[in-house]
Amino acid sequence: MDVTAAAEHSYTVNLSILFSELPLLERPAAAAAAGFTAAELWWPFGTEATPSEAELDALRKAFTDAGVRLTGLNFLDDLTVGAKGTLSVPAERERFRANLPVAAALAGSLGAGALNALYGNRLAGADPAEQDALALENLVLAARAAHEIGAVLLIETLNKVDAPDYPLLTAQAAVDVVDRVNAATGLGNARFLCDLYHLSVNGEDLAAVIDGFADRIGHVQIADLPGRNEPGTGELDFEDLFERLAAAGYTGPIGLEYRPSTGVSAESFEWLPRELRAAR
Repeated sequence: MDVTAAAEHSYTVNLSILFSELPLLERPAAAAAAGFTAAELWWPFGTEATPSEAELDALRKAFTDAGVRLTGLNFLDDLTVGAKGTLSVPAERERFRANLPVAAALAGSLGAGALNALYGNRLAGADPAEQDALALENLVLAARAAHEIGAVLLIETLNKVDAPDYPLLTAQAAVDVVDRVNAATGLGNARFLCDLYHLSVNGEDLAAVIDGFADRIGHVQIADLPGRNEPGTGELDFEDLFERLAAAGYTGPIGLEYRPSTGVSAESFEWLPRELRAAR
């Protein structure tokens, strides 16, 4: 990869998928040892919406001791049980709302500037319109919680292979939700999470997405296709994508959200020179 293209951006490593061969509390130090000073997480406490203060403090300490800043955090996502978020699921209304202040406080205490709210799957027998109405109610609350800590709220497209019941399967669908949330809150802090891997699995024109939605993009995540491994293992042209993001005015971090092809995370960063790994 052309280092010039990579050098246009700052990077944050997703510790829910990278370094997952280690216990959670050891991952920030491992990321620091690999040269990273910023990291992001899916919701790190499984299905536990309101973990204990001891659990929260232990995670905070792991980040601060390692000198790594948390840049992004998912609200309660239930990924560990195969869900894709909870905010549009009627039975999870109270769990999601109980999680809002907990996730926001954790994110804020570690300097995170983004909170990601996965939309949730469509449910058999449920009215999609009712699910969407609940989602909007919850996203308004989430946007306000993010605003309180000076963060943006991210809305993400997933891919139709891994998440066939997830309703936001195009960039346009996610951006439409972003616009509805911003209209409802007046805060303007809802943004599109542009995950280039998910979009590419869905067959979207990545260049067109970047060029067309640059003003809505709040975060970018990457993995190569196929395999969801590190850049250089598949067919995506990251030199071109990085150049396009810079030309479109995207100045935020790029989240490394891939599975290391060898199973060892520390071996998967050769494509990114060490001097470019520290957040700028």
